[in-house]
Amino acid sequence: MRISVVTVFPEYFDSPLGVSLVGRAIADGRLEVDFHDPRDHANGVHRQVDDAPFGGGPGMVMMPEPLARILEPLEGTHRVLFTPAGAPLTQSTLDRFAEMDHLTLVCGRYEGVDERIADHFIDEEVSLGDYVLLGGEVAASVVIEGVARLLPGVVGNPSSIESESFRGNLLEEPQYTRPADFRGWKAPEVLLSGDHGRIAEWRERQRRERTAQRRPDLLDDDERPVGSGCV
Repeated sequence: MRISVVTVFPEYFDSPLGVSLVGRAIADGRLEVDFHDPRDHANGVHRQVDDAPFGGGPGMVMMPEPLARILEPLEGTHRVLFTPAGAPLTQSTLDRFAEMDHLTLVCGRYEGVDERIADHFIDEEVSLGDYVLLGGEVAASVVIEGVARLLPGVVGNPSSIESESFRGNLLEEPQYTRPADFRGWKAPEVLLSGDHGRIAEWRERQRRERTAQRRPDLLDDDERPVGSGCV
């Protein structure tokens, strides 16, 4: 898979892409990541990529021409703009992205990008959540890692992906490891029983109870606990 990142700070990604499973996926050729700096496509000696907003107001807006020069040749890829106005990023979004051959991630900065870029050169707008960051680089890092771990051969045990949080709209069950007794706090007896049927039932029950307590919004109406406050 290939991911192209449009950013004025390509050096931001040096560390995240060089470690752990993402770094290994790149080294093994399972994932290719390339960068496009709008400054390289700007006019003038100062390579200006931002300007004051029409109508006045604080901050600066990323100019359309440098971005268009990058994104126009990338037509045919799936071009994603990170913006607080976008749809929330979910696991299903990452699942969909992981099926693509070429994904383009556009990192806005300042007050955002000229709306004409969003209107004519972007296929999808995505947000990490209901808050504002300095730019889209953090979001791009999240997407790269979230997608990379779904690529074949990246995660050592693929079955670990099948039962993790948000699969089937459920959170993952609590996890325990050795020692069985830590400072008097004991791991659940059922997990030490060797009875795989009971263990499977316990895990499924824990997933549903944890989701009902912590994220009832993920459940269907008839599965939500009474008094959860969800409507």
